[in-house]
Amino acid sequence: MSDTSLTPVKAVDHAGEAVVGADLIVLATSSPTPVLENNWVKPGAHVMSVGACRPNQREMDPALVKRGRLFVDSRAAALVESGDVVLGIHEGRFTADHIIAEIGELVAGGVGRRTENDVTIFKSLGLAVEDVMAADLAYRRAVERGIGQELTL
Repeated sequence: MSDTSLTPVKAVDHAGEAVVGADLIVLATSSPTPVLENNWVKPGAHVMSVGACRPNQREMDPALVKRGRLFVDSRAAALVESGDVVLGIHEGRFTADHIIAEIGELVAGGVGRRTENDVTIFKSLGLAVEDVMAADLAYRRAVERGIGQELTL
């Protein structure tokens, strides 16, 4: 059975073709240099950046990071591990205060998008608690379905 409401997946020759006009852009690279240019991102888009997790790596054009409302999973980690943040601060493009909030603060009622044209960015470096929660969910689902194998360590 086919769902015609799904967007087809297609290969493109240039990264810009994949993101121009997109509402949601997901980056998961180990690139040392930006792969997403500021001018490719339309007003109102959201960027999920989960790669480039070293202080000398960047996934995003520094102008995009400066333009966007920046949210992180951990301020402390972003300020030492994320090249998109660390290098932007080092270059004087913005300060640590450019980070609007941690994701927990946002979920607890913080202000995300102020206008429909705001570009929002979530820079995730990963937290151990996220891994623990994912493992717990996988375990509970396996138990509910009676699948998997219990190991003694």
